[in-house]
Amino acid sequence: MSRVKWKGPFVSNALLQQCKTRRSEIQTNLRQAIILPQFVGLTFCIHNGKTFLKVKVTEAMIGHKLGEFSPTRKRFSFKKKKLK
Repeated sequence: MSRVKWKGPFVSNALLQQCKTRRSEIQTNLRQAIILPQFVGLTFCIHNGKTFLKVKVTEAMIGHKLGEFSPTRKRFSFKKKKLK
């Protein structure tokens, strides 16, 4: 379900202030925040539940959520058995 248009995109006021003041990495837990054009070129450290993953924002990411770019699950692969 999408958000109502009259409310606008969800972005925390604290996150917007950090983007204005800092130009280095911005560490955040807000995976639900929507990427705005003001964020292009910034680097975010987004929490995936265990660690913070670095994500550099590009123009193609505008309108998506921050959490889409930090996966929460590891890739699974079967281990090969050794032949005896």
